[in-house]
Amino acid sequence: MIEIDSKFEPGLKDLTGFSHILVVSHLHLMTPGDLVVIPFLDTESRGIFATRAPRRPNPIAISVFRLEGLAGACVHVLDVDLLDGTPILDIKPYVPEFDARTDASLGWYANAAMKDRQVLSDKRFS
Repeated sequence: MIEIDSKFEPGLKDLTGFSHILVVSHLHLMTPGDLVVIPFLDTESRGIFATRAPRRPNPIAISVFRLEGLAGACVHVLDVDLLDGTPILDIKPYVPEFDARTDASLGWYANAAMKDRQVLSDKRFS
């Protein structure tokens, strides 16, 4: 659940028609990591900006959550990948026509793409 300040509650008007939302957050407990990492589902070192590794030079995250509903200033979400208490900077509706790119290429990840259906975690972040 995302609890927003009540002064922002009017901004939630009409959000319930969307199935997913984009959430921008501040990773307040994160410490910056290395600029070259071995990403999940890979064995080669990659530049941090070519990965989805959580320890970034700048502690800002963008997540896609499934919107379950609203109750006042509370946004009920599923598929959350943030810690409880993570400060939320912004919420936007997920619009497939804007946010999903059918012509996108996967770079190095193309070789690992099928593994993500089989491997849930490699225990590095537990």
